[in-house]
Amino acid sequence: MNRNKVKFHYALYEGKTPITDDYGNVTGEYEVQHGKPTEFFANISAAKGETQTRQFGENESYDKVIVMDGDAPPIDEYAVLWVDRTPQLDEEGNLAVNEKGEVITPHDYIVKKVAKSLNVVSLAISKVSVSG
Repeated sequence: MNRNKVKFHYALYEGKTPITDDYGNVTGEYEVQHGKPTEFFANISAAKGETQTRQFGENESYDKVIVMDGDAPPIDEYAVLWVDRTPQLDEEGNLAVNEKGEVITPHDYIVKKVAKSLNVVSLAISKVSVSG
């Protein structure tokens, strides 16, 4: 039902770039790149329950479930979400950063599991603490 839908934002995984040190040497670490945050509306559960636990398996740990219609965006396990907060964006639609180059409103949820059926897409999501 449309009245149960709430707003959240998502950013899809775009790739990763290697991190280099001060001398230009590759460190073996990568910086993950996500697209611009996009607004979407869906039914988001208040908390996990027994019904959702069986849907995604008994051992999967998650905090909430997002249920979307069949026209859902291609959100996968590599996407990041803003559910309990709204991302601050700059004029170009990218995440706003402070004077230190840190993101002002980092994402607050990650996708743990995606379950697709004929008409519905369900996402098991977990809360994370991310610093800018």
